[in-house]
Amino acid sequence: MGTESVRTETSDDAAGRRREQRGWYFYDWACSVYSTSVLTVFLGPYLTSVAKEAADPGGYVHPLGIPVRAGSFFAYSVSLSVIAAVLVMPLVGAAADRTSRKKPFLAAAAYTGAAATTGMFFLSGDRYLLGGVLLVVANAAQSVAMMLYNSYLPQIAPPEERDAVSSRGWAFGYAAGSLVLVVNLVLYLAHDSFGVSESTAVRICLASAGLWWGGFTLIPLLRLRDRPPAVGSAVREAAVPGLRRLVATYRDMRRHPLTLAFLLAYLVYNDGIQTVISQASVYGSEELGLSQSTLIAAVLLVQILAVAGALTMGRLALRYGAKRTILGSLVAWTLTLAVGYFLPSGAPAGFFLLAAAIGLVLGGSQALSRSLFSHLVPPGKEAEYFSAYEVSDRGTSWLGPLVFGITYQVTGSYRDAIISLVIFFVVGFLLLARVPVRQAITDAGNPVPERI
Repeated sequence: MGTESVRTETSDDAAGRRREQRGWYFYDWACSVYSTSVLTVFLGPYLTSVAKEAADPGGYVHPLGIPVRAGSFFAYSVSLSVIAAVLVMPLVGAAADRTSRKKPFLAAAAYTGAAATTGMFFLSGDRYLLGGVLLVVANAAQSVAMMLYNSYLPQIAPPEERDAVSSRGWAFGYAAGSLVLVVNLVLYLAHDSFGVSESTAVRICLASAGLWWGGFTLIPLLRLRDRPPAVGSAVREAAVPGLRRLVATYRDMRRHPLTLAFLLAYLVYNDGIQTVISQASVYGSEELGLSQSTLIAAVLLVQILAVAGALTMGRLALRYGAKRTILGSLVAWTLTLAVGYFLPSGAPAGFFLLAAAIGLVLGGSQALSRSLFSHLVPPGKEAEYFSAYEVSDRGTSWLGPLVFGITYQVTGSYRDAIISLVIFFVVGFLLLARVPVRQAITDAGNPVPERI
């Protein structure tokens, strides 16, 4: 009877874990539409056009009296959003680890971001400052929510399942992005049939991403469960301002130098990935002269192939290990940017090939990075460490957009701006190649999977 009881308990635990994992996937389903429809497709070109409407004869806008080339305003706004997130994430992460109330923090961040995104419906005329403010709020909230969401991974999946669980989460997200983009494409192309202008159609697409985000966030909030704080975490220092909390987190990471080494590599190469995602549509519209419908179709192709790419790279990691698979994807990213630099203007076929290449490596490189980092986090510090990880995730990179924006401001060429991002993939590859991940996992106090 004792043996039977143990088996029943184990079966119940496994069923509960699977249910929680399915709920966890749905936050990717909820929020990825923001990353896709807003950051990747519509907001960059649209906010740039609004800024140009408000620009002076020299092509500059003047937020707070600072001269900014209208074509750089979107990139600078993304960078500013990350600064805001950096100040908030460590504070929230430490509080989440100290308490058993992670879900309320997730709900607050998700619904703040969803509300700001829905508010983008009112971005019209020359209201570029409104667009910048809403972007900063939405992106910072997305960063905080994703930090909390990611920190659930080591709690809901044992080490041998994490690559697969993380990859499925990304696949859910890209599937949602594909579905909503199809609807967006229909509305945008047939806006006259629906009795709305092109500008109004874009604003509806932006706002619908916020409504989708808020609606589907209910599923993970119902299925994920709060856990008691780790032993000793409740007596950590009291909450301190975000910047000091971030410094304290990095000081703690110094006791795990290999974890810090991986994080540095990730922050470098993923900054490049996120900048390509957030600036690709601007590059396509402003440099290559492609129509908005072409850009939407290209991003839709990325989303569809990213589902298959994430699942395929998850299987490759089972055979070759997550680290080797990620390194291979960074080589592919470098080659893709090099090809993108030489794409001729007004030629959508080349842009579609570029989109296909991005889609095949996009989801997998991000999913495997997340699962690999989860092995390097000391138990009980998941949210706090993922606050540092999230500094460069899901469109919230800061250095890449800054480099992109400055390069364009100096040269006036989006080709020069896009090729400048190669340095992030080259340096990230070199840094990651030097990290002994098995030793890093051991030093963090976690079991080492058979294949890593």
